[in-house]
Amino acid sequence: MGIDRGLFDQRFRPYWFKYLLQSIYATASVFIALVILRQQNLVVAASLAATSFTLFVMPHRVIASARNVIGGHMAGLLTGSLFSLISVNSTITQDVVYAATVGTAMLLMAVTDTEHTPAAGTALGTVIAGFSVKLVLGVLTGVVLIKLFHAMLKPILRDLTHPLAARAEKDNQSVISSEQSNINQTSR
Repeated sequence: MGIDRGLFDQRFRPYWFKYLLQSIYATASVFIALVILRQQNLVVAASLAATSFTLFVMPHRVIASARNVIGGHMAGLLTGSLFSLISVNSTITQDVVYAATVGTAMLLMAVTDTEHTPAAGTALGTVIAGFSVKLVLGVLTGVVLIKLFHAMLKPILRDLTHPLAARAEKDNQSVISSEQSNINQTSR
């Protein structure tokens, strides 16, 4: 079965200051998101808060790259904006549209290689709120500011997840690189 890791991360004690500091950085970036989006959409602000978690707990992962963070939220904005144009006349139809929005955003992120889990919340929040230039500008401004904050601090940030999770991602990236090489050779 799984490894019993106990209630607390074993690396917490020797790196407690990193844990505390990175949580403070995430708090500051969530504050930025809330200030920018407060009057627009708290569902979308919540997805930016989830982005902050990703950037400051898993700062060196692919999911924290600029392509994934900005591209993922752009996919969420696009999908949510388009699906908000669908007229709904019942709560069940509304639920179908909301679910289809999230599924389509996931597909778009996967196809464009911009997977960023929190951006599914951006899609949902955007379809709920409906398209507005103010919302789009707020999300893009928030995402770019959070990502810039992350980029400035990235050299001093530590991955706070379990080492096996980081290793699994590295192994997965090796497989992806190998598959990409095979595709490139086949297409010649």
